[in-house]
Amino acid sequence: MIKPAKLKRGDTVAIVSLSSGLAGEENIKWRTEQGIQRLEKVFGLRVKVMPHALKGIEYLYQHPEKRAEDLHQALQDEEVKGIICAIGGYESIRLLPYINFDILRKNPKVFSGYSDSTIQHLMFYRAGVSSSYGPALLTDFAENIAMDEYTVDYIRKTWFSSEVIGEITPAKQIRQYGLKWEPENQFKARDMITNGGYEVLNGSGKVQGHLIGGCLETLASLRGTSLFPTLTDFKGAIFFVETSEEYITPIDLESELRTLATIGVFEQINGVIVGKPQNNVYYEEYKGVWQTIMNEFGYHDLPILYNGSFGHNEPKCILPYGLQAEIDVNHQTFKILEAAVKNESNLIN
Repeated sequence: MIKPAKLKRGDTVAIVSLSSGLAGEENIKWRTEQGIQRLEKVFGLRVKVMPHALKGIEYLYQHPEKRAEDLHQALQDEEVKGIICAIGGYESIRLLPYINFDILRKNPKVFSGYSDSTIQHLMFYRAGVSSSYGPALLTDFAENIAMDEYTVDYIRKTWFSSEVIGEITPAKQIRQYGLKWEPENQFKARDMITNGGYEVLNGSGKVQGHLIGGCLETLASLRGTSLFPTLTDFKGAIFFVETSEEYITPIDLESELRTLATIGVFEQINGVIVGKPQNNVYYEEYKGVWQTIMNEFGYHDLPILYNGSFGHNEPKCILPYGLQAEIDVNHQTFKILEAAVKNESNLIN
């Protein structure tokens, strides 16, 4: 995988809205501004908002080509060193006809987002560029009162350092979902929920492999498209997967996992790390579903760790696509075995 250059204080990052245009809505702009201020004050970055990023939900829904244009422009802008998604959504697959994969490949930069941004991550993966399944502007950077130190630490470790990332532990506490994004709540901190460590759902021993995955509902929507990973992409991988704030029911999760098993995904991968369900909704039920499907298809030895702090969780860590990771079921540890970024710029000719 091609790695982007690391960030440093004084660098410029671009804000894009590749899914929902929520960041441009009048009643949300206070939160957009708050997220931008955190990028500036916490990390010393300069921020460039791309031309269409704040044009609102309706405009961006009607113009997927403008969203793709913003991404291309940010990648080709020599001043921009990183790209942060404003938020997820549900239909950024509509950018696919407008994406120039040559631009993605030739301009590797830090790229971060989660949820529906799984689609853009798989675009970068197809272009051979590692991207970061990680924080978004309106959620993590704009967290009420202050950013969570867990998130800040992993941003610095992943984007601002060319050292091996190493062990990733679950956050000791997670934010409770449900406080509305209204101006009167701006200075109200969200409640924290005590969080445990990793749980072993299946298998034993230690396995390694390249990271691939994302939001399960988004991945499911991509089956049959050119972006859904092939079995070759899954071969020898560590599959990371999490679920959205829609709280997929246990029976629907069972159906999705059974489909992945039927098409051969679990036959190819070396291990799985599963993200904590948001707000612990269906926490125990999901565990049972994973175990049911593994037993049903005879994958008794496939290592599966549960309760990762990524995706639809705040605070969150960052998972770099395509890079080597390790699951040690016996010691209940998860590690990234590489640095996510390089010291030097590496524009590809």
